[in-house]
Amino acid sequence: QVQLVESGGGLVQAGGSLRLSCAASGRTFSTYAMGWFRQAPGKESEFVAAVSWSGANTYYADSVKGRFTISRDNAKNTVYLQMNSLKPEDTAVYFCAAGVGVVTMFMRTQYDYRGQGTQVTVSS
Repeated sequence: QVQLVESGGGLVQAGGSLRLSCAASGRTFSTYAMGWFRQAPGKESEFVAAVSWSGANTYYADSVKGRFTISRDNAKNTVYLQMNSLKPEDTAVYFCAAGVGVVTMFMRTQYDYRGQGTQVTVSS
């Protein structure tokens, strides 16, 4: 069982930056692929970014490529999402997810666990 707790959300002006963290419990964190997803009010959740268990491979949605960076620190059981040049359309609840054997990184259903999420609001 893995528990995920996100932090770092908040209110920021357009063009600003935020760094989200996702802390995981358990001793097997380094075996999990990790993903970030987001869900805006009235919309389906969407893929944002993912990182392989080793950190060697990263994946991004086209909408955030070049602005967001995902990274992980397996020694700290934590995955990060650095978000720069934020836009109002980035406003959503962001949550992280963990999975073993994830093949298609952008598919939320392939992950085994998810956190409760943290709110990110970008004002114009």
